[in-house]
Amino acid sequence: MVQQFDFLVIGSGIAGMSLALKVADKGKVAIICKTELEEANTYFAQGGIASVTNLLVDNFDKHIEDTMIAGDWINDREAVEMVVRNAPDQIKALIDWGVNFDKKENGEFDLHREGGHSEFRILHHKDNTGAEIQLSLIEAIKRHPNITIFNHHFAVEIITQHHQGIIVTRYTPGIKCYGAYVLNEDTGKVETFLSKVTVMATGGCEAVYRNTTNPLVATGDGIAMVYRAKGAVKNMEFIQFHPTALFHPGDRPCFLITEAMRGYGGVLRTLDGKEFMQKYDKRLSLAPRDIVARAIDNEMKLRGDDHVYLDVTHKDPEETKKHFPNIYKKCLSIGIDITKDYIPVAPAAHYLCGGISVDLNGQSSIRRLYAIGECSCTGLHGGNRLASNSLIEAVVYADAAAKHILSVLERYDFNTDIPEWNDEGTISTEERVLITQSMKEVNQIMESYVGIVRSNTRLTRAWNRLDILYEETESLFKRCKASKELCELRNMINVGYLITRQAMERKESRGLHYTIDYPPVKKD
Repeated sequence: MVQQFDFLVIGSGIAGMSLALKVADKGKVAIICKTELEEANTYFAQGGIASVTNLLVDNFDKHIEDTMIAGDWINDREAVEMVVRNAPDQIKALIDWGVNFDKKENGEFDLHREGGHSEFRILHHKDNTGAEIQLSLIEAIKRHPNITIFNHHFAVEIITQHHQGIIVTRYTPGIKCYGAYVLNEDTGKVETFLSKVTVMATGGCEAVYRNTTNPLVATGDGIAMVYRAKGAVKNMEFIQFHPTALFHPGDRPCFLITEAMRGYGGVLRTLDGKEFMQKYDKRLSLAPRDIVARAIDNEMKLRGDDHVYLDVTHKDPEETKKHFPNIYKKCLSIGIDITKDYIPVAPAAHYLCGGISVDLNGQSSIRRLYAIGECSCTGLHGGNRLASNSLIEAVVYADAAAKHILSVLERYDFNTDIPEWNDEGTISTEERVLITQSMKEVNQIMESYVGIVRSNTRLTRAWNRLDILYEETESLFKRCKASKELCELRNMINVGYLITRQAMERKESRGLHYTIDYPPVKKD
């Protein structure tokens, strides 16, 4: 089956949906969603979205400086300036689409402050900002007649000249994307989606780790597809581990305890109740995430503990419940009253600062293919993401990409000389245990060897273990019909390999990449 759309958007978070809304008046849009529209990282973002709005105390230069410092100056300054300076306009666009940010009684935004920010500049909706944004965008999407949503469809590969029998390597100039092969889970058939422009908005890859705050659909699908199509991918070594995921064994994904709770006054303590952040950073619990995560990791290893505590018991109970209703409810469901009890927390894989390499228009190295949101590497984050910069990056780059796409759209047409997916001679997937066990192995390898603290020995071991899994899985893929689980496993292995390889190539401790073989240089 072949379908044609002017715009093919793969992914349904804030990046993909906001771009779809911005281009839909100019043509037909398909949104490919591997589960349902709500199942995106955006939905689970608690803290908020960063933007300079209070000009009495804040300004663009402060936000730019905070972002550069958090990113350890690896950031692309042009990208940082573009996001920060365009943020207020995109906040307005979100409000126009129905997003409701919390305000004070006087009508001003009720701004939070989070780790690494020098001012209060985080707009939020209680402690479920992402859900508020996601649900508002879904309503806007459903109202637009030119947008078609394909739930339970899984993009298997993007279509390039390779599928016309032309040899494509990483050095081939002018690789072009003509759409994607997409698995319809209801029929089990792989369908051909042709497009003038394809937009990758597939989110992150943190489900390659055992402990993650991400929904388990975050298997790095877009990054893996672009890598297999010989597109440029960079900075994959920079995986952000959120310092404070709720420690509740058996939960996967882990429930996030937002950064805003430390901005609110939460204090980190060891299991004997002692504060410890003063040993690591003068900003204490409000230091950037990489510092806090490593501090917690170190305390856990020194003491042999599997978690630490976050304490907000000294704050006004009613204020706590008002600001963090979902966290209060979740903790209460497992017997923890956060107004009286310490919250057990531990780091978990949370965000990817690298990804598909793009320019200021969101263009990848493959023509007619754009990447926005967490799957892209814009240069904004550098070596470490400043809290709440991700959602604003997604809408600013969606806007930039939409404008660029519309300016060049008339140059493109559909390439109808594309063969349909051929799975003749393949069989239905063999025992599911082959896939589920390999997924567990990937999770274990990445957690043990490519985590918060790394070494050459650990990375080499991860590389060798992943190589075995790669050979086994590619063999399975060639003889079996495509399934969501098998494709996710392929993508997880590809992404695990990229994280490991690019970590091995960085011969320094920088940002989120910390290795005992190259200790960080002490700064005066």
